[in-house]
Amino acid sequence: MKLLKHRHLVSHLLTVALLGFSTCAAAQNYPTKPIKLVAPFAPGGITDVMARAVASRLTNELGQPVVVENRAGASGVIGSAAVARADPDGYTLLMGNISTLGINPAVIKELGYDPVKSFTPVSLVAVQPLIVAVSTQTPAKNMAELVALAKTKPGGLFYGTSGSSYQLVTEAFSEALGIKMTHVPFKGSSPAIEAMMSNQINVIFDPFSTIYAQVKAGRVRGLAMTTKNRSDIAPELPTVSETVLPGFEASSWQGVVAPAGTPPEIINKLNTAIVKILRTEDVKQQFAKQGVDPSPTTPKEFGDYIASEQARWMRVAKQAGIQPE
Repeated sequence: MKLLKHRHLVSHLLTVALLGFSTCAAAQNYPTKPIKLVAPFAPGGITDVMARAVASRLTNELGQPVVVENRAGASGVIGSAAVARADPDGYTLLMGNISTLGINPAVIKELGYDPVKSFTPVSLVAVQPLIVAVSTQTPAKNMAELVALAKTKPGGLFYGTSGSSYQLVTEAFSEALGIKMTHVPFKGSSPAIEAMMSNQINVIFDPFSTIYAQVKAGRVRGLAMTTKNRSDIAPELPTVSETVLPGFEASSWQGVVAPAGTPPEIINKLNTAIVKILRTEDVKQQFAKQGVDPSPTTPKEFGDYIASEQARWMRVAKQAGIQPE
């Protein structure tokens, strides 16, 4: 009997060792087949653009095709949840963003994934400022005048958003300054900006890449940027921090994550490749045209950033009385 138990134990230990060796060998040889990078939004948006910029260069770095798959719907939930359920083998990745990894837990009740627990972070990829703009019919020529106007008309100014992330940024701004504006949701930046140009709404906080062309053309009036420093592309726009709200900072951002449990060797290989890509001159130039800053990090730095962003926007939603739906 003791001999039989001993044989079972030895067999079990050998099985565990072989599995461990197999996993380690697979990680060392990674990748041996095409990789799928899921962009959980429609083609053409900034998250899709960032995914394709990274994927095309990862293909060269890793020696295997990296294919972008758009799985849009439910504020990025559908694509993100699919990646969370995927095998943790490095062959299915997610280009997450401020909505999917930072804000969705604050506004969506049945999310289907946890931004911190369901994924292993690889690297932050890009950070992009938002522009605060008003319609040309709104009598505010700068941020101080906008705040003064909002205080004289509580709830009388209408702000549009193309997603819950920009709603929470606007609410954080309003809460800090003690003003109240009325929210008008849209299904994308284009209809929101069109509504502003026809004076149906007064204010918008929207990504640089989607609204700056209209600001430059004079179709809407740009008042400020939401980042810490002014943009090299649009130095004429001051920051919110230097005008009416010192210390205020909010950005749209994107980053790559893998399903939780992906081997560290694979995560490190992906991180090394992405960091190398983001430090190249051609990527810096391509991103600059979108008003985007390449922002490589270590996996831990990106994980800490995701956790801090989630905590921040949960607080903002609670303060604004926004309940998950």
